[in-house]
Amino acid sequence: MQKLIITLFILIFGTLSARSQQVVVESIFLEALSSNIAYENLQILCETTEGRIAGSQASLAAVDLTQRMMEGLELDSVYRQEIMVPHWIRGEVELSRMESRLLGSQALTVSSLGLSVGTGPDGVKARVTEVKGLDELESLGREGIEGRIIFFNRPFNHAFYNTFLGYGDAVDQRFYGPHRAAQYGAVAVIVRSVTSAIHDFAHTGVTYVSEEGPNIPAVAVSTLGAEQLSQWLEADPELELYLETHCRQLPDTVSYNVIGEIRGSHYPNEIITVGGHLDAWDNSPGAHDDGAGCMQSMEVLRIFRALGLQPKRTVRAVMFMDEEIAQRGGQAYVEDARVNGEEHYFALEADRGAFSPRGFSIDAAPENLLAIQALQPLFAPYGMHEFIAGGSGVDIEPLKKHFQMTLAGLLTDSQRYFDVHHSANDTFDKINRREMQLGSAAMAALIYLLDAGDVLK
Repeated sequence: MQKLIITLFILIFGTLSARSQQVVVESIFLEALSSNIAYENLQILCETTEGRIAGSQASLAAVDLTQRMMEGLELDSVYRQEIMVPHWIRGEVELSRMESRLLGSQALTVSSLGLSVGTGPDGVKARVTEVKGLDELESLGREGIEGRIIFFNRPFNHAFYNTFLGYGDAVDQRFYGPHRAAQYGAVAVIVRSVTSAIHDFAHTGVTYVSEEGPNIPAVAVSTLGAEQLSQWLEADPELELYLETHCRQLPDTVSYNVIGEIRGSHYPNEIITVGGHLDAWDNSPGAHDDGAGCMQSMEVLRIFRALGLQPKRTVRAVMFMDEEIAQRGGQAYVEDARVNGEEHYFALEADRGAFSPRGFSIDAAPENLLAIQALQPLFAPYGMHEFIAGGSGVDIEPLKKHFQMTLAGLLTDSQRYFDVHHSANDTFDKINRREMQLGSAAMAALIYLLDAGDVLK
């Protein structure tokens, strides 16, 4: 029935009429909110491929799984794009404990940072120096750092309404801190998890590693553990911290982006890309980051098929591999596009969790930004009002450099995202089906409107 209604309105009013646009958008949201397919597929992904960091067997299982899922959508083509990815492994579970002659011994919940070196089986034990930021290292100098474990304890800044700004304000100590501390002779680093929550989950993430060195073991500690460590240090500045980690870097290995597409009827050589990243940290099921974004991207194609929407341009869903460590999937995608002589019209990424959508961030020339913003009233009934200039996503960003095209990212309510980000707390039970499907519908509707209306210049 929805297919028939859409067809009639397009025939009567024309593809570009405001009324036909509204009817199609309403049909897209109804189709998404009435379906459990993407939600159930996400559950399967989370429960069968947990810990799918690039290079792992779990990541290859996720490649197989999502390829089968897309093959079931009766698309025009489904295929893999081979890439070489880093292969970092965590090894045995990390150990960490505070040891104090005054207070006793207390274990801490920690997680090795991605690309970090390990301590080896003997571990590292040393006194701890607490700092709030990178600039304190210079003032301490080698004399105050050498032979010590540096504890970066600058908390997430809650003054920002947009929690991504709070994350950006604190993440430098995780990314640059271990290398900078190593240059002053530190033996290890422990970093407060970059999260807005106070709990006992450690939130990992990649850290900078220098080919020339020096590189030292680095872990994230839960925010609850960071609070405890800071309190113990205040009571006993002489306490020691023991760390034992077993992570190591193996040679690069083969993996894949997974791609499915509906071929365009008018301009098949012009590509619209929609995607998320298939990899997730090895300590996590990766439900919000970014299994949901992958399922939402696949859902865009399913919705088009279900409603009989034939795009003018080729719409391609991409499950990018290796966003978390080196972004090799995004780089390989744009390189293959250049080699194949493709034209790219628009790209959209979903990598902010499956929370309620608020709109889109748009990276575009001024005239294209205004053209997309003019579509916002069609999304207002679904709570989406933020059509703003901004970034898009890590995996699609290289497209702009080579194709000078318009990019966008799905904006979601950010308040709970960093409660789960990069942690074992990012589980399927944190997903709300309606919120997720509102995002899926928003993505499908935006792509339909831009394509059918030839909106972008």
